[in-house]
Amino acid sequence: MKRRILVTRGAAAAAATTALAAPAIAQSAPEIRWRLSSAFPRTFDTLFGPAELIARQVAAITDNRFQIRVFPAGEIVPPFSTLEAAQNGTVEMTHVPNYYFIGKEPALAFETALPWGMTFRQHNAWYYHGGGQALLRELMREYNVISFLAGNTGAQMGGFFRKELRTVADLQGLKFRIAGLGGQIMARLGATPQQLALGEVYSALERGTIDAAEFVGPYDDERIGLVRVAPFYYYPGFWEGGAALSLNIHLPAWESLPASYKAAIETACAMANADMMAKYDAVNAAALRRLVAQGAQLRAFPREILAEAWKAAHAIYDELARTNAKFARIYESWKVFRDEQFLWFRVAELTYQNFAFTAAQTVR
Repeated sequence: MKRRILVTRGAAAAAATTALAAPAIAQSAPEIRWRLSSAFPRTFDTLFGPAELIARQVAAITDNRFQIRVFPAGEIVPPFSTLEAAQNGTVEMTHVPNYYFIGKEPALAFETALPWGMTFRQHNAWYYHGGGQALLRELMREYNVISFLAGNTGAQMGGFFRKELRTVADLQGLKFRIAGLGGQIMARLGATPQQLALGEVYSALERGTIDAAEFVGPYDDERIGLVRVAPFYYYPGFWEGGAALSLNIHLPAWESLPASYKAAIETACAMANADMMAKYDAVNAAALRRLVAQGAQLRAFPREILAEAWKAAHAIYDELARTNAKFARIYESWKVFRDEQFLWFRVAELTYQNFAFTAAQTVR
């Protein structure tokens, strides 16, 4: 009986100690309120959603002591000013594809995507296990920022065109709403890249001010309604084989965080990176069917155009590597890793896909 009483008392004391210890630990963690500016409007849930997921997960992991308020594009800063906002501490965090800023530094494209670059999985492999993260962290430090992968669109579509393309000659003078390195490649093939705000694209296509426009993929493209004014829907968007989004954090703010809060952010970013790709894979197939029902005519880019685009892309990379030491350093790592990944994926993944995807439609 005495032993039972002692055990009971001991268990009660341990429970009381635990009850006292938990609040004490929680109270020792600081309460932090940060702001996150997204590069996307709230209406595009697949693009804006990862930032909200990060905020929810960080709050959950830290027992709501670390709160992040997410703002859509333009509410605090415009999308193309988000790097400066994180750099200067205007906001603590931004969620954006860092290739938006290749005008400042072409090497920033490596964090998001280069034309004829790696897929989502391959990019993750290079970033997490191929030395990419260290190279990109060194580059971002120059902008007073630390970045984390925090989402990916997967391979994108090539956009909506008013006319059908058969040869490279059909690109001559074609006014194409496309930016960045993809735009530079199209320019070398004879097209005229245009940079228009998303809200202006529909009317520009309808009036014939532009001849084609690209955005992301079926789920997002459907919302813009371009199929009504440009019926030819081309694929693949070879300039974005797996476009990654990044969480950029003001470096002094990051360095001020407790280690547990840093871990919370890293964990939340990893979740967002996986979840965004999973959501796109879940919603794009049905959206593509709806677009076809609305009149979209699916077209693969002719192989002649793809081959010339491949040559033009690598000519641009070689030129950048000769004149830009930062680009050259990352490109050396990236290209070797990409070429190895392409060899490996041809063996198992591509062979499996080529047969299985065809058999699912033809073999009964």
